[in-house]
Amino acid sequence: MLETDSMSVVLAFKSQGLVPWKLRNRWKNCLLVISQMNFLVSHIYREGNACADALANIGLTLDSFVYYYTIPLQARSDYVKNRPGWLNFRFNHS
Repeated sequence: MLETDSMSVVLAFKSQGLVPWKLRNRWKNCLLVISQMNFLVSHIYREGNACADALANIGLTLDSFVYYYTIPLQARSDYVKNRPGWLNFRFNHS
């Protein structure tokens, strides 16, 4: 199962025409592989997985590949809250 907060990714699985032409051959190869699996793609709002959101934000700040042997400090509290399935709400204080 692939659960993503990117609606574009979910839509790309439904319509190959949305995938940029430079990636289309690789995309078709991936689709061929997953066609032989029990594979499901679904959308989740980023509030549904705060840990993945925190890790993505860390990734945006990196200049090169980094491998973490433990959960980075910036994502640890989100991981602890997300692991038992607790809800995470974002509030707009305007």
